[in-house]
Amino acid sequence: MSDERPAWARRIAAERAARDWSQLEAVRALRAHAQTELPADDSMVRQWKRWESGSMPGEFYRPLIAATFGTVTHALFPAPARRNGEEEILVASGMETLEIVSRLNRSDVDNATLDALRITADRLCSEYPFMPSEQLLIEGRQWLKRVVDLHSKSLTLAQHREVLALSGWLALLVGCVEYDSGKRHAAESTRRAALSIATEADHAEVAGWAHEMRAWFALTTGDYRGVISAARAGAEQAAHHGVAVQLAGQEAKAWARLGDRRQVEVALDRGRKLLEGMPHPENLDHHFVVDPAKFDFYAMDCYRLVGEDKLARNLAEEVLRAGTDFDGTERSPMRNAEARVTLGVTAAREGDLEQALIHGERALQGDRQSVPSLIMTSRELAAVMRERYSKEPAAQDYLSHLRDLGQAKPGFLPS
Repeated sequence: MSDERPAWARRIAAERAARDWSQLEAVRALRAHAQTELPADDSMVRQWKRWESGSMPGEFYRPLIAATFGTVTHALFPAPARRNGEEEILVASGMETLEIVSRLNRSDVDNATLDALRITADRLCSEYPFMPSEQLLIEGRQWLKRVVDLHSKSLTLAQHREVLALSGWLALLVGCVEYDSGKRHAAESTRRAALSIATEADHAEVAGWAHEMRAWFALTTGDYRGVISAARAGAEQAAHHGVAVQLAGQEAKAWARLGDRRQVEVALDRGRKLLEGMPHPENLDHHFVVDPAKFDFYAMDCYRLVGEDKLARNLAEEVLRAGTDFDGTERSPMRNAEARVTLGVTAAREGDLEQALIHGERALQGDRQSVPSLIMTSRELAAVMRERYSKEPAAQDYLSHLRDLGQAKPGFLPS
């Protein structure tokens, strides 16, 4: 078939091949997710052939196909994305940064200023995937201080709650960037501050993300039971928010590292069903929005760990496709780095050292990294290298590079 088919059609064919299914077997797997009776097998197989050829399935079939392959509708059939531009604050609020800051120096604060601050916070959260860590950390801390200082102003009750919420979101962002940069203790203090703010404001979503950060911290330091505990505490507080999907993903990752395949599938399925029932997010770049493509990222990690190399490789290629613009610009460099580690691990397991090293080294490049997450996943590639290629000089060079990265960030040194 031509590679000019739509990406979703190529993916349907690739997902089926990764499971070694015939088209008839794929149709029968799809039936298991249908609540109503479907046409006969021969008719459905003809339908399936049309889908793989590039004929878009109807709205009835799209969620069934996604469920058949353990993903969600908008990950397989992406909706048009709305991207934030640099001018969004000015367009939406009519204010430039200088005017916002000058307004903050007044004795009272109007709602227009709070709207501009909210848009500013959203912009910063949307720049998380690609802005250099140190720059984002400086800007995030500056805006967090400005917002916190508003507590000394004359505020209505509604404005006070809004300021608390903005403080919580900015604290979450700062904590994430601190952790990416290897500042573990600062990140934990900031996370606790965000949780305290969420408690005071009775803000379930901020609280849920504070628990998600605790799950992430625990995952990257090997405390897998701690991940499960944090994920469940967060889900209890924010059961109806998008963060509950990410909490399910973190729990699935922990179960995968504990070797419990059944619990992996249970957690992934719970997250998939939650995400499928949520509206498609307007801003896919926002760090505290769970976009459909992120679910494939969670599943990729889990399948790599449980040894489902075909599924993991297929999802890694999808993560890279979704995270790269048509001109090669990487929209999601941190996700892409972990996808490359996955491709490295699967290549190493298949005996292709050259490809494993290419992917492994490429993963360690780039200005925007989440060092603890990258080292955590790279440990798996390092383990395969030690097990199978310990006498190969090229493998030793990769292991040395990984050790250097760990030494540059104390507390995250790979074993």
